[in-house]
Amino acid sequence: MSKTKWFEYDRFGMFIHWGIYAIPARGEWVRSVEKISVEDYQIFFDNFDPVDYDPVAWAKAAKEAGMKYAVMTAKHHDGFCLFDSKLTDYKATNTKAKRDLIREYVDAFRAEGLKVGFYYSLLDWHHPDYPHYNEPNHPMRDNEAFKGKKHDLDNYLDYMHGQVRELCTNYGKIDIFWFDFSYDNMSGEAWRATELVRMVRGYWPDVLIDNRLEGAGHGYGSLMTDNPSEFSGDFICPEQIIPLDGFRTESGKPILWEACITMNNNWGYSALDKNFKPAEMLIRKLVECVSKGGNLLLNIGPDAKGNIPDESLDILAKIGSWMKKNNESIYGCGCTGIEKPEFGRITRNGKFLYYHVMESQINAVPLPGIKRDKIRRMWYVATGAEIRLHESIFLHAYEDMPFAFFGDSPLLPDPVDTVIGVELCD
Repeated sequence: MSKTKWFEYDRFGMFIHWGIYAIPARGEWVRSVEKISVEDYQIFFDNFDPVDYDPVAWAKAAKEAGMKYAVMTAKHHDGFCLFDSKLTDYKATNTKAKRDLIREYVDAFRAEGLKVGFYYSLLDWHHPDYPHYNEPNHPMRDNEAFKGKKHDLDNYLDYMHGQVRELCTNYGKIDIFWFDFSYDNMSGEAWRATELVRMVRGYWPDVLIDNRLEGAGHGYGSLMTDNPSEFSGDFICPEQIIPLDGFRTESGKPILWEACITMNNNWGYSALDKNFKPAEMLIRKLVECVSKGGNLLLNIGPDAKGNIPDESLDILAKIGSWMKKNNESIYGCGCTGIEKPEFGRITRNGKFLYYHVMESQINAVPLPGIKRDKIRRMWYVATGAEIRLHESIFLHAYEDMPFAFFGDSPLLPDPVDTVIGVELCD
C-alpha cells in the first residue's frame, strides 16, 4: 500500500499551536513582532503552568469533529520545547508544568485512533548560534549589540538534528513531520536537509514530510517539478489559502497537498482576536479542499492554562455534527474532473459522486458531468433517503442533464451543505 494512502483518505486534521507565547496572548510571533529580548521573554517561561492541559479532551474534540490526524508544535520559532529534550533546558519539563507535554499528546491522540504528527521549527530565536543580526525574522535583527557577533551555524544544526532524532526515537511511530520554514538563503542544504531527511526516514520510512525544507507558505520548492530533490517532501502545504485548482507537476502529475488554516487570524492563542470563521464557512472550505484533491489542517490555539478557546470548541462541535451525517462525501474522496457547478462542489470516490449543494436552486438541482441513464441510485447522504429524478416540461431543453428533486420547498434540507449521493452504473 502507498504510504500516502491514509493521508489521501483521511482528508481532515487538527493543527495545534501551543507554547509559552500563549501567556502574552498576542500570537506565536509575538517575540519577533515586538522584538523582545531573551531576558524579557523569560518571564513567560518562568510562569508557564498549564494546569488545565488535558490532551485526552483535545483528542476527543478532534475525533468528534471528524478529524483523523493531528500535528502539534513540538518546538516553535521561539525555541521553547514542549517535549523533554536532553539537548536544552528550555523545555516544558523545566517550567511549572514539569511534564513532557508532547508525550501526553501522543498517548492521548493515539488512544483515540488518530494519527500523530510533529511540527518542528527550523528557526530558533533562543539558541545562541542561530543567526541574530540582519536575520529577517529574528527578534534581535535590528539590535546593534549583535552586529558582527559570530554564530556557529553548524553547532545549531547539530542541535536541531539532535532534537529531531529525539522526536523520532522517543515517541513511537510518527506519521507526519511538519518542518517550518525556509526563506532566502536558509533553504535546502543550509539545513543539511538531505542528511536530516535520510535520518528521519531511516527511523520511519513511511513518515510523510512537508515541503518546507525548501519552501514556505508562499513557495513550494522542487516538489512542483518533475525532478524533486531528495528533501522536497511528500506534500505541499499552502498557508491561509486554498489553491485555485490543486497542484500538479510540470508534466501534469497531481501533487499531494494540505491547506493549513487558522480558525481566527492567529495560530497561537491571541486573547483579543475574536475574528473566528463560522463553522458553516469551514465546512464548505473542507469540501472545497477535498473537491480539489487536498486536505484541510485546521488550527486550534489553546490558552496558557491549556484550554481550547470556547469559540474553537463550538466550531469543532458544529463541524462534527455535519461530518457525522456526511463524512462519506469527505473520507476517501477527491476531485472529479467535472467543472465546478454554480450551486457548490462535487467530490468523488470511485463510482460514487457527491454533489454538495450549498445554494438553493429553482425547481430542481442539475447534476452536471453525468447522464440520466448512468445513474444507478441517488440519495440524501445525511439520511439515506432516496432522491428521485425530476420530470418536468420545463427541463426539456436539457434532455441529457439529470435533475435531482428536493420537493416543493424552496429551502435546502441543510442550508450549509446538502449532499446528494449518486452511485453510477458499472
